Amino acid sequence: MSTVIITFLFLFVLLARWSANLYVDWLWFKTLGYSNIFKTILLSELGLRLLVGLAAFLFIFVNLILTRKSVLHTVSSHQYMEKDGVISIYQSPLSKYLSPRFLTVIYFIASVVLAVFVSTAVTGDWVILQRYLHSTGFGYTDPIFNKDIGEYVFKLPFYQFIYQLLTWFIILAAFAVALVYFLVESGKDGFNKLFNLLPARLHLSFLAALFFVVRAWGYSLEQYMLLYSENGVVFGPGYTDIHARLLAYKALFFISLLIAVIILINLFMRRFRLILYSIGALFLASIVLGGIYPTIIQNLVVKPNELNRETPYIANSIKYTRLAYNLDKVETNKFPAGQKLDPADIEKNIETVKNIRLWDWRPLEQTYEQLQEIRPYYDLKNIDIDRYMINNEYRQVMLAARELDQDKLPDQAKTWINQRLKYSHGYGIAMNPVNEMTSEGLPEFFIQNIPPDSNIEHEVTRPEIYFGELTNNYVIVNTKTKEFDYPVGGNENAYTTYEGEHGVRIGGFINRAIFALAFGDYKMLLAGDIQNSSQILYYRNIRDRVPKLAPFLRYDSDPYIVLDEQGNLYWMWDAYTVSDMYPYSDPFSGRYNYIRNSVKVVINAYTGTVDFYIADNEDPIIKTYDKIFPGVFKPLATMPGDLKKHIRYPVDLFTIQAQKYTVYHMTDTEVLYNQEDKWNMPTEKVYNEEVDMEPYYTITKLPNGDKPEYVLILPFTPKNKTNMIAWMAARSDEPNYGKLIVYEFPKQQLVYGPMQIEARIDQDTTISQQLTLWNQRGSSVIRGNLLVIPVEDALLYVEPLYLQAEQSKMPELRRVIVAHGDQVVMEPTLEMALQRIFGTGISIGEDVEYAAPLPGETSKTTQKTLKDLISDANNLYNQAQEKLKNGDWAGYGEAINKLKETLDALSNQTE
Repeated sequence: MSTVIITFLFLFVLLARWSANLYVDWLWFKTLGYSNIFKTILLSELGLRLLVGLAAFLFIFVNLILTRKSVLHTVSSHQYMEKDGVISIYQSPLSKYLSPRFLTVIYFIASVVLAVFVSTAVTGDWVILQRYLHSTGFGYTDPIFNKDIGEYVFKLPFYQFIYQLLTWFIILAAFAVALVYFLVESGKDGFNKLFNLLPARLHLSFLAALFFVVRAWGYSLEQYMLLYSENGVVFGPGYTDIHARLLAYKALFFISLLIAVIILINLFMRRFRLILYSIGALFLASIVLGGIYPTIIQNLVVKPNELNRETPYIANSIKYTRLAYNLDKVETNKFPAGQKLDPADIEKNIETVKNIRLWDWRPLEQTYEQLQEIRPYYDLKNIDIDRYMINNEYRQVMLAARELDQDKLPDQAKTWINQRLKYSHGYGIAMNPVNEMTSEGLPEFFIQNIPPDSNIEHEVTRPEIYFGELTNNYVIVNTKTKEFDYPVGGNENAYTTYEGEHGVRIGGFINRAIFALAFGDYKMLLAGDIQNSSQILYYRNIRDRVPKLAPFLRYDSDPYIVLDEQGNLYWMWDAYTVSDMYPYSDPFSGRYNYIRNSVKVVINAYTGTVDFYIADNEDPIIKTYDKIFPGVFKPLATMPGDLKKHIRYPVDLFTIQAQKYTVYHMTDTEVLYNQEDKWNMPTEKVYNEEVDMEPYYTITKLPNGDKPEYVLILPFTPKNKTNMIAWMAARSDEPNYGKLIVYEFPKQQLVYGPMQIEARIDQDTTISQQLTLWNQRGSSVIRGNLLVIPVEDALLYVEPLYLQAEQSKMPELRRVIVAHGDQVVMEPTLEMALQRIFGTGISIGEDVEYAAPLPGETSKTTQKTLKDLISDANNLYNQAQEKLKNGDWAGYGEAINKLKETLDALSNQTE
């Protein structure tokens, strides 16, 4: 009795906890305005499981009921048995216990158990049903069966789902029926006459016939799965798949139906060997048609003339892979690289040069940690890169949110009040330009400290961060306990009260009890500081919050923080629609073969509100989700303009597209078959190790562009070589957002690739000597990202160097290496490096005062050669004369001053 009570209490607690969690989730969805998502998913999930469970129950129960008459007759009848000349009367021992009602109850319970098992197996499959019911056409068909692509993306998964369910129904029913007959028959004569009953044979024969009918449908579906074949030279069906395996599936379809008919006919003929022969014939046919015949075709027909046989199928793979990844819309242009820049080109593209990123996010993250975390419980992780209009200039910046990590609170401060009521949010951001540093090699900050101190026109007016990437716990706000806002100084702190309206209100005692049960926190019931008007904020980590709302989307690896023009902080996050059922398309990550960046997600860091904006109106998958969840997705045009300016092309999508483009830029079937022009993703040296080069954002004026714009760039190298063959750019600014452009270099001309530039840096005796000396003098040299920056029809290569003392965790930006043409120079600043290459007339607004040489540094690395200085002096003299002729007295005076500086430097070197 005690065991029953304990079991009942355990089940009751589980049910209560599940109900509490469900109610808490409902309140959360409702508060955020997405109750329709909650209802649609819940009703779809429960409805599908109920429907599947009911169908499984009925099918199994009916089959079991069909055995009842035979079972009752068998167990109640007397049979005469002779053994050793002695005749005895046998009656099944089950006859004492089995009655029609009891047997029905047993069948009912068994059917319910099996139905629950099947119902549980379809958990999460609601999306297959909903996508089927709201499917959208793609507008073009596959080349083999001439069906719309939407038939495969939305409907084929549903048909496979139904096929698998029917197969499970039949197998489970057959297992249950066979078990019944086994139990009935096994007691009479051991296992010698198992399934001796004619009704058992007839019943199981009927189920077998039904199984082969369903299996015939399965072969029909497997025909379409050839569209995802990996047997050929490219992904998708090849010659052997279409001319051998497709024929096999068609033949097996009819053979399965024939076997089903034979089994049904045999119900009357009762020649059960026919069934065994038929099943054996199917097994043999599947081996011959599905294995041996395709192998013969592949080896005797395809391989001797593979290119000719596979050409149309290679063409299909090229076409549909390019469509699946939007590569068919890539614009290609020639880029006459190898050109030499002159000072006029630099001046003409000064916006590009001024926005070259010198800060690598990896060392900068450590520097932020030392300079801007302020208190040990703050964290500035995940450095983001964005652009803002600052002093009427388009500037690229790096920034990070200052989040509060409760795990870093002192142990004595980790009380329930502190963790749930008091330490509730992070505070502000830090922001620095990508190309500026102090004389100590530290970043110059646009926005820093607590409260946020801004020296630009962008102010942070709402710095509290209640929702972010590090907020993994729930908090309760609007309580009698004041919330810690930020440290003021010494032992004093500033306090605040949450003013948002999108938390879930605690309410009365019953609600509080439900929350306590859902969160497993009894202290919520006892806390006197909690009021009925208090709000509880949960799912605060945006990596949990957003997927909780829209689990049917896939998300980018890097949400980024944005400061709007009103001073509010938002998280922006790219979301993708994906499919693994796009015909002929080569998969990425071993699974998906279609992707679109169809949704931009905006999360208010203070209130936690979430908005979904459709960024790709042409994507059929997001159209389908929009039909499933009406009103959830908003047009991109309705996004606030100051947030829309910060939309950027996502790195994850760009990387996938670039990887596919290395192969599928080859649109000629023979070239692709021979892999004649395969490209590679480049590598670079970071932290002195060779790693894959990451795509990088920059502000540049594209060739034939009329103004600088924010783009994502990645170079390409040829297969097995390190020179550069092309570069790809993804545009992020309106009205050209989302456009991909590839600039191809002349194949007969050498253009240095990233690793070739790294090798040239290593081979430069002056630079390599300095790097060796610095690495031996109590510090380590960190090599940052090598950036390839297009300027006009030429390339600049820029790599920052950081020095980090052995006792310090704060890397300092100390040198900038610039390569152009045949020159590789290393200087304390980018401006000085450019002056070494292009002359002293170059100015990008940096402080040009020479920094003190680092230990062991020779003067050659920080000063120009005599030849350079003489050339600069001549250029400046000519510029001064030209300014004088044009009456530009200010320009004339500036040129004369620079000429004096150059002559002084020349004088110093000749002393």
